[in-house]
Amino acid sequence: MLQGKTVLLGVTGSIAAYKIAYLASALKKLHAQVHVLMTKNATNFINPITFESLTGNKCLVDTFDRNFQFQVEHVSIAKQADVVMIAPASANVIGKLAHGIADDMLTTTIMACKCKKIISPAMNTNMYENPIVQDNLAILQHYGYEVIEPASGYLACGDTGAGKMPEPEMLLEYILREIAKEKDLSGRKVLVTAGPTQEAIDPVRYITNHSSGKMGYALAKAAMLRGAQVTLVSGPCAIEPPPFVKLVPIVTAKEMFDAVTSVSFEQDIIIKAAAVADYRPAKVFDDKVKKQEGQMSIELEKTDDILQYLGENRVPGQFLCGFSMETQNMLGNSRAKLGKKHLDMVAANNLKVAGAGFQGDTNVLTLITQDEDVSLQLMSKEDAANIILDKILSIMKERKQ
Repeated sequence: MLQGKTVLLGVTGSIAAYKIAYLASALKKLHAQVHVLMTKNATNFINPITFESLTGNKCLVDTFDRNFQFQVEHVSIAKQADVVMIAPASANVIGKLAHGIADDMLTTTIMACKCKKIISPAMNTNMYENPIVQDNLAILQHYGYEVIEPASGYLACGDTGAGKMPEPEMLLEYILREIAKEKDLSGRKVLVTAGPTQEAIDPVRYITNHSSGKMGYALAKAAMLRGAQVTLVSGPCAIEPPPFVKLVPIVTAKEMFDAVTSVSFEQDIIIKAAAVADYRPAKVFDDKVKKQEGQMSIELEKTDDILQYLGENRVPGQFLCGFSMETQNMLGNSRAKLGKKHLDMVAANNLKVAGAGFQGDTNVLTLITQDEDVSLQLMSKEDAANIILDKILSIMKERKQ
C-alpha cells in the first residue's frame, strides 16, 4: 500500500515514545521506507536499537555522528520524505519548531523538509493547556503543520485530562490519508450510503436485511484517501466507520431519504451502496405484539425511493451510482434499474455467486453503464471500491472532453 513511500518519524522525550515502535512496525508491514529521528531525551524512554530492528534503517540522534553516508544525512533524508510525523511531540520540540530553532538531528531535518508535516502533542494537561504551548501550536498550523488533537484520559503523571497521544492505529490513519493514494478526488464532495435500514414493527421487532455495510464503508474510505470530502450516511452497522469522513447515522429508510436529499444538491458524486428497505409496516405498534393463536399478517407500505428521487432531481454534472443485489437475471434487472432511475452507473452483484454475498470481505461486481458492462473478478471490497471510483472518474473525465 505504501510501496515507494518514505515516512519520517520524529520521536521526542515523552513516555508515549514506546508506542511509536508499533507505528514504525505497521508502516514497515505496508512496505513504506521508515526513518526514525530521536531527540536525546527520547532515548531515555526507548532504545534506538528498537527502531533500527523494526525499520532496517539507522535511528538518527546525533547531528555530528561520524558514522554516516557521504550525503549530508539530515538533508538527504529530508529530500526523500513524503510525510513527516512528530509523535510524541514534547512542549520543548514544539517550541523549537515554532520559532525556527534547529539544534539537533530531529529539528534540523524537519526544518529541511518540504513535505507535509504532522505533529501529535503529548504532555501533562497543564503543559498542553499553557497559553505559550497553544500559541506555538497555532504558529505551526500557520506554517502548514497539521496538529493532531490529543486524546483525554489518564496520563502517566497521574493527572486526567487532555494531552494523551492517540493510539498508533489512529496515527497511522493520518499518514495513510496523506500518502496512501493519489489525490484525484481532491476538491470533490462524495456522498456514500451504507448498511441496512431497520423498519419497526413494534418496540421489540423490526424488518431489516443482512447488509453489513462493508462495501459502503470501503467506498467512503477509498474516496477519503483519494482526497474527497466524504459524507457517509449509514444504517446500523457493527463495524468502525472510516476516519476523516462525516458520519450521518440513520435507522429507517425515511431517515436515510431525509439525510441524503438534504445534502444531495452539494455533492459531485453520490454512491448508493446501502440496502434500503423497499417496504415498511403500515402501522407501528406502541407496545409489543403478543403471540396469539393462528396466523398473523403485517400490512406493508412502500418506502420512498431514494435513487429515483436523486435521478429525477439531479444536479447538473453530478454522477449517480447505484447498487443492485440480485438472485436472478442480474444484468437485465440492473440495466432496467439504470434507465428507470436515471443513473450513470450500477454496480451489480449476484447473491448466489460465491464471494459476492452479504457480510463478506470480498465482492464480485459488474459495472453497468449506458455503453458497456464491465465484469470484475473476485476481489476485496477495498479493491472493488477503488475500481468503482476509477470508473466514475473516467466517465466524468470523458464527459468534459
